Amino acid sequence: MNFYLGIDFGTSGARALVIDAEATIHAEAQYSFGTLGNSQTILLHVSWKKTLFALIEQIPQDIRQQIQAIAINGTSATVLLCDQSGQPVDQPILYNDGRGVAQIEKLKAIAPPNHLVISATSSLAKFLWWCEQEAKHHLSTKNCYFLHQADWLAFLLHGKLGISDYHNALKLGYDPEQLRYPTWMEQLPDWPVLPQVLAPGTPVAEITSEIACDLGLRQDCLVVTGTTDSIAAFLASGAQLPGEAVTSLGSTIVLKLLSDKRVNDSRYGIYSHRLGDLWLTGGASNSGGAVLRQFFRDTELENISRQIDPRQESSLDYYPLLKPGDRFPINDPFLPPKLEPKPTSSVEFLHGLLESMARIEARGYHLLQQLGATQLSRVYTAGGGAKNATWTKIRGRHLQVPVLPSKHTAAAYGTALLALQVAD
Repeated sequence: MNFYLGIDFGTSGARALVIDAEATIHAEAQYSFGTLGNSQTILLHVSWKKTLFALIEQIPQDIRQQIQAIAINGTSATVLLCDQSGQPVDQPILYNDGRGVAQIEKLKAIAPPNHLVISATSSLAKFLWWCEQEAKHHLSTKNCYFLHQADWLAFLLHGKLGISDYHNALKLGYDPEQLRYPTWMEQLPDWPVLPQVLAPGTPVAEITSEIACDLGLRQDCLVVTGTTDSIAAFLASGAQLPGEAVTSLGSTIVLKLLSDKRVNDSRYGIYSHRLGDLWLTGGASNSGGAVLRQFFRDTELENISRQIDPRQESSLDYYPLLKPGDRFPINDPFLPPKLEPKPTSSVEFLHGLLESMARIEARGYHLLQQLGATQLSRVYTAGGGAKNATWTKIRGRHLQVPVLPSKHTAAAYGTALLALQVAD
């Protein structure tokens, strides 16, 4: 029997999941970056490498020996600069690192108006920041490879440098409609080498003989191009038709709507990923579970939620944020959190928070449709918030479409489906 391995690298750890040709799950493994000890004493990329190998080693040996293909997802816009042997020359820059803010004016000068890359956290902003270090701090970037997290992790298995997918490369400026880097990118410094970009799920190479030996994998096991963590979660959900969407209720609220039309508008933090012949359009709000955990423990959220009547609309109008700034549906880095007035009743307060987050979600989908995306028909839900039945009913009242649990909530499952494509 052949098996297919999907690996999901998130913000705090990673997960592996193995499926068969019928997409049935046969094995799972998880590994926390905290397992590696004090994060201050270990380089970030070293912890990723150890986690990758530890995850694969957790898979039962009889299954591991029958894995035909592997795919990896990583956090979008988490990037590395590597030398020609694949060794990082500097610490990786994480997805939410805003040091690229200093490059905004440069990006505005070369990129089209309102382009996705004109953001402090875009991959391209980080690319330019590294190029600037060439002169300032004598960091040698010439002939280096610019890679995304998923690209580098896959390289550790197949040994081929400089290969990416068009999901990860979107925030680098790659055009998934024309399937090429746009001509305006020719104005960029040519010091670091930009990756070759392939469709997600494209076979790259077999694993190296060393990896096969060390990890107990078959020598002809293929590594395919990966995706981002949020796209992987969408693939796992079961959504397939235009008008179907996935809301991920994790630390933040992420909306993705499958559409016949591509919608991009950085004024609202909206962009589209290519998904076959369709487009996955959406955005992410900084509101979400992280705000809830600021005020309630998980057990409190569960118990207090049961005391809320989801049919009754809360009169409290919040914009729940941990700190100033949101990306979508309001793209304003200075947007202040609104968490007042705070009632003495914890039931009323939580009701107000959940109601307000549901309004943000509904506002987001409404905006996507205003800009031309396919009409919303149903919403699948992923993330920890999917378990909250009260929140689901409140959201259904605002969205006015069926709200369903995702068929699979693990992003690693969606990534395993990419690996399964080699069986077609």
